[in-house]
Amino acid sequence: MNRELHIIVAIHVTDRIQHAGQLQQVLSEYGCYIKTRIGLHEANENYCSTNGVIILELLGIEEKANSLVADVQKIVGLEVQKIVFDHASDNMPSPK
Repeated sequence: MNRELHIIVAIHVTDRIQHAGQLQQVLSEYGCYIKTRIGLHEANENYCSTNGVIILELLGIEEKANSLVADVQKIVGLEVQKIVFDHASDNMPSPK
């Protein structure tokens, strides 16, 4: 059985100004395992929120994902969630 994981990590940042440096340092440390990074925050021409969400798509290496999550959790003021989709090849439907 070929086990392929699809790992998504979401980070809720409650104060971007205060936490951006620490968080960027962690994300840079795991940069080779991050396939996609999306940052979301409320902004318009008169306002830029200090809160935001970062969504990461990681390579399917669960140990690295767990390590990244643990390092992010050490930063006070951040909340992190991990979602793992397990796409085992023997569970995938056959193409028609």
